[in-house]
Amino acid sequence: MIRILSVDDHPLLRSGIGALIGTQPDMQLVGEASNGKEAVQLHQELNPDVTLMDLQMPGMNGLDASYPAKFLTNSASAAAAS
Repeated sequence: MIRILSVDDHPLLRSGIGALIGTQPDMQLVGEASNGKEAVQLHQELNPDVTLMDLQMPGMNGLDASYPAKFLTNSASAAAAS
């Protein structure tokens, strides 16, 4: 099972990503965050296999959030979108 964390400041996009992941038998949406700060916190708590992250978000953006998330866990894969 691939455990996925979705990070985007647009709720509709997060909802759509969650719906798509929900149709895949080998994937599970383990969490959602609306900004980089939440993403880092959830990444520490949930240790997802993959993090789908928007690059342009208010506060801490996706690029800034990806560095602490990568170093705070053993294995971290990220896909960024803008």
